[in-house]
Amino acid sequence: MYAWDFSAVWANADLLLAGLGNTLALTAVALAGGLPVGLALALARLSGLRALAMPAGIIIEVFRTTPPLVQLFWFYFGLPIVLRVEMTPFLAAALTFTIQSGAFFAEIFRAGIVSIDKGQREAARAMGMSAAQCMRRIILPQAVKRMFPAMMERSIELMKTTTLVATVSFADLLYQANELAQKTFRPLEVFTAAALIYFVTISMLSFLGSRLEKRMAASGEMMART
Repeated sequence: MYAWDFSAVWANADLLLAGLGNTLALTAVALAGGLPVGLALALARLSGLRALAMPAGIIIEVFRTTPPLVQLFWFYFGLPIVLRVEMTPFLAAALTFTIQSGAFFAEIFRAGIVSIDKGQREAARAMGMSAAQCMRRIILPQAVKRMFPAMMERSIELMKTTTLVATVSFADLLYQANELAQKTFRPLEVFTAAALIYFVTISMLSFLGSRLEKRMAASGEMMART
């Protein structure tokens, strides 16, 4: 029988919590950059202008169809060679996951925008709104409510994907867990603790997202009644 011993994990809990902080920071940066990138790509693809739609489509397809680990290695090892710039693990990971999440968010934005009835656009234009005003005031507020579940799911997937940064020595939760496992010779306990930390963190985010989704749905029903 294996004798479980989590004493080494408790003694080094600060390392795992520091790794969790780095994971959350990287996820937040990628989301903060990925959402506007995704919106810009979606609007470019829907613009009807070939000069904008074609490059946007290429970026979206490339980052949606190639493995994220390959993308991370290209930014970390390839970009410094091409541009002769210094690339830290965090910067390479932030660029990779910002653009990759932006590509996925672009399709979510595009689906949400095209789901809105065209009659609303025509009514807004008839009232004298510009295309930008119509998008900002009429289309996007409604589309975001429809897109929110898909956005939350993608955000959680993004957090799980960030575990790849351990391969370029960024001190995220998985990297710290691996270091601790090698130091304490207790890989079973360490990785069990890491899995539980991921489970609790992602479950909390899912719960908060579900509550926010219900609140948005309730506010939409109240607006519809009035």
